[in-house]
Amino acid sequence: MSGKANSKGKMILFTAPSGAGKTTIVRHLLKRFPECLAFSVSATTRPKRKHETDGKDYYFLSQHAFLKKIKEDAFAEWEEVYPHKYYGTLKSEIERLWKEGKTILFDIDVKGASRLKKRYGKQALAVFVSPPSIEELEARLSGRKTETSASIRERIQRALKEMEYRSQFDRVLVNDQLEMALAEAEQIVVQWAKCPDNSQSLNTHA
Repeated sequence: MSGKANSKGKMILFTAPSGAGKTTIVRHLLKRFPECLAFSVSATTRPKRKHETDGKDYYFLSQHAFLKKIKEDAFAEWEEVYPHKYYGTLKSEIERLWKEGKTILFDIDVKGASRLKKRYGKQALAVFVSPPSIEELEARLSGRKTETSASIRERIQRALKEMEYRSQFDRVLVNDQLEMALAEAEQIVVQWAKCPDNSQSLNTHA
């Protein structure tokens, strides 16, 4: 790491098994604390979905371009999450957001969160969003109707492995009742990132 921005910047790493609700929580926090928080846009080689925007949801890169950036040491962390599907956090993205004075929110897989926590230490708060049970997680994935039976099985097997790492994170946030999970996430942001708690009037619109 280098640069003055690194000496004061903070990041909150939200990680979870797929379907546990971390993306919903992160989006809620960004809407609730827009002056304080900013989203870290990850790079990926997976295909862009119809509703997604390049540079907003992800930086969509070809596999060749992604591997080139690995060789250039352009990533703070990267991972081949599924065969030939790479995800990573660009160092330039972190520096850009810290220079804006923002606390950075991450919606990231378990291994990526672990690597960023190790790299940035006390500048990073790692939060594991846990489903109330594996059965509930499977029901949520099935309810999306965007997954095949095979892909659901793959994600459940991955989730079982990821759940074993819960104790290694700074906080565990159980997403059983969404409203309660959102409220707890807000308190994490207020207490750790020192974001002003000026959103009480918005609570009925969460």
